[in-house]
Amino acid sequence: MKPFLLKQLDRYAFRLAELDFLLSREDIMADMAQFLKLSREHADVSAVANRYARYQQLISDRSEALAMTQNAQEDAQMQAMAQEEIQSTQAQMAELEAELQRMLLPKDPDDARPAFLEIRAGTGGDESALFAADLLRMYTRFCERQGWRAELLSESPSELGGYKEVVLRIEGENVFGTLRFESGGHRVQRVPTTETQGRIHTSACTVAVLAEPDETQAVAINPADLRIDTYRASGAGGQHINKTDSAVRITHIPTGIVAECQDDRSQHRNKAKAMQVLSARIQEKDRSERAAKDAALRKGLIGSGDRSDRIRTYNFPQGRFTDHRINLTLYKLSFIMEGDLKEVTTALQHARQAEQLADLESSSLS
Repeated sequence: MKPFLLKQLDRYAFRLAELDFLLSREDIMADMAQFLKLSREHADVSAVANRYARYQQLISDRSEALAMTQNAQEDAQMQAMAQEEIQSTQAQMAELEAELQRMLLPKDPDDARPAFLEIRAGTGGDESALFAADLLRMYTRFCERQGWRAELLSESPSELGGYKEVVLRIEGENVFGTLRFESGGHRVQRVPTTETQGRIHTSACTVAVLAEPDETQAVAINPADLRIDTYRASGAGGQHINKTDSAVRITHIPTGIVAECQDDRSQHRNKAKAMQVLSARIQEKDRSERAAKDAALRKGLIGSGDRSDRIRTYNFPQGRFTDHRINLTLYKLSFIMEGDLKEVTTALQHARQAEQLADLESSSLS
């Protein structure tokens, strides 16, 4: 394990001893707020410190096994036992080392939040709208595989059956942390159904993944800054959907950000959902502005996630999927379009962890 990581882990062991002492004090136990705060920190610190103690024990076990191989050179059975112990210990150490590295990385509290996933047709006209529908299907199938709940909040259908824009709300375990790197430009290369001469066309969609704000930390929105319009919903929904102005569109006047919802028959519920989306978009705008400042100092491996970046190419004639940020190419496009995204999201998360680890190392040296 790298020396800078060992230094970090030594601090956890020291902090655990401090917390054990603090939590035994009567004045701390009498202050419930302080006691709960320190208890939560104790749980986090002890999880790391206990694994580090196990890692140190494995180092000691390996040293003993190595010494055994030197002292029993003429005993074949003892040699074999010692070698087996060394191999087992090293395997456990490698597993623990990877786990400890992940635990040392800074955590984004938004990773555990539900998310809004927005898909918008871009260049390519009708073909782009049809690809937006394909992406919607891909993400919906992925949600099913993950055991997540996906709810359609709004849609703007195109004439040929695709979407000009569609918005999902996705709820489940670690949704934003898994999908956050889907934001960006998705390019498709294929022969459109409308093409009569078999020529390959290139079109694109943009995807944006926004963490649903925590209600206790959501940005404050002045009601005077909002313009709220109601209208009749379009698309499937039965007779009722065409008889009442249940759909809601909310415009945040200072930023020009717009959110709408039309999936419910209740105007009140549609308004509440639209406000959630609006709050998420305003929060994402703030996040993007901060990320842009950080990116000016250092260009990240995965990038800012800005929706204007071209992050992916889906090449149907070759069956090829390419994520340009991490140079990942897979020849399993048909499976990916059916929601088999696990290999992709895992590779992106590992790239992010490697980048965070490099940051951690550079900050420890500065």
